[in-house]
Amino acid sequence: MHIKLNGKKINIRVLTKFKERFISYKFYLEPITEGLCFPKKRWFHTYLFCQKVDIVMTNKDNKILYIYPSLKSERKIYPKSGVYYTYVFPDKSTSKLKVGDKLKTSE
Repeated sequence: MHIKLNGKKINIRVLTKFKERFISYKFYLEPITEGLCFPKKRWFHTYLFCQKVDIVMTNKDNKILYIYPSLKSERKIYPKSGVYYTYVFPDKSTSKLKVGDKLKTSE
């Protein structure tokens, strides 16, 4: 799956297995170049992340409900109502997104 952000095509990995979801970008030292999608995840934390990330939370139709830019390590986003997908993107890649926009994915 791909999403176009700021004119760049970003590859998205959908994480459904426990181990994938648990590891995500923890201890990841190389620059982040792809995004992660967590279906059915209404909360998120950045514990043990080694770099900043942007978090976008959407409903089932990918309409953006919440945007958290440049989250440092050790931050927690408490459960939000209406959230179905939580996306993790490289730092500063969501600067042109607004709440209410729709993320357009392509295969």
